[in-house]
Amino acid sequence: MSDARPVTILCLASHFKGETFMRACKQLGCQVFLITRHKFADEEWPRESIEEIFYMPDQLKRPDILYAVSYLARSRQIDRIIPLDDYDVETAAALREHLRVPGMGETTVRYFRDKLAMRVQAQEKGIPVPEFVHVLNYDRLREFMGRVNPPWVLKPRSEAGSMGIKKIHSSEELWRSLDTLGDQQSFYVLEQYIPGDVFHVDSVIWEKEVVFSLAHQYGQPPLDVSHGGGVFITRTLPRDSAEAQALGQVNRQLMTALGMVRGVTHAEYIRGHHDGRFYFLETAARVGGANIAETVEAASGLNLWTEWARLEVAHVRGEAYQAPSIREGYAGILICLARQEYPDLSGYREPEIVWRMDKKNHAGLIVASDSPGRVQELLDQYSRRFAGDFLAVAPPRDRPE
Repeated sequence: MSDARPVTILCLASHFKGETFMRACKQLGCQVFLITRHKFADEEWPRESIEEIFYMPDQLKRPDILYAVSYLARSRQIDRIIPLDDYDVETAAALREHLRVPGMGETTVRYFRDKLAMRVQAQEKGIPVPEFVHVLNYDRLREFMGRVNPPWVLKPRSEAGSMGIKKIHSSEELWRSLDTLGDQQSFYVLEQYIPGDVFHVDSVIWEKEVVFSLAHQYGQPPLDVSHGGGVFITRTLPRDSAEAQALGQVNRQLMTALGMVRGVTHAEYIRGHHDGRFYFLETAARVGGANIAETVEAASGLNLWTEWARLEVAHVRGEAYQAPSIREGYAGILICLARQEYPDLSGYREPEIVWRMDKKNHAGLIVASDSPGRVQELLDQYSRRFAGDFLAVAPPRDRPE
């Protein structure tokens, strides 16, 4: 930047998250402004790191946010617009396009929000994906169902994670579901269900190069946990394992194919039980949810929120970004819905515990060790104890709260 004014970062938060990002921006000398929803006005935002917070109606429409941010820009020069939640990614892109603020635009954002767009692009670039079809043309749907054996997975194109996903077991069940969807059908994709082990790779990208990535394996596929209940588990893969090496390679290939220039990403892959191949499932241009950032930090020492702030500010200032030195440790996390309003985790005392969840009706722990075997041992032990001590099951949600 040629002038002496502070870098100004506008953060969008549809949910309460991103406190570490905003604190890091403030520590780097930035001015931070936050737009969030009225319902989160009483959350513990890092107010000491935020210049102003603007509260918007919960059901905000696209033109309204454009008007509101354009009004703010009359008296504030905005250097970057950062979406702190998956549901803010498209809004941030639209604002960047409208205000001509640097960053990911609406075309590229499609590849990180639209489950159809990301699949088409990955497939065109030679990255394996499960068989899929856009829920649009009925003849193509019939051809797909005649060629690909059920079950299938009906996925909303722009929801986050497992939200709104349904497993479909027959053509009759699909047609009934489509009748219910009505005019919303074209916002869905139908995909082959592949039984397998699910993994995620979390990355930091600078000028189209993956400068940091770490691969983890889920205990159960997130879809199975969200629909059937259970304990959510993920753990760091041994870095020299065949799985970690293969995932690192396909993840680099994917980020190039989708046009990621700089930022953080969370991508998920499945290794099919039937053939042992890795298939791309979905990705997002933001920090992974379910306290994955804390797990990555426990294993590596790198905080994804902090590095996102560092690279964005470096780009504004025309400086080079370099990822910090990485600790080659291992970590794993367990989280479940709890029967108790405030679960008592005091009985879990092993020295490898580095983080405890403090959230109503949830129990959660992160364990860390230099030994992947010790992490796995504790996760196995604690998952059985969580099932007896805390576990509650709730029906899956079609939309976020």
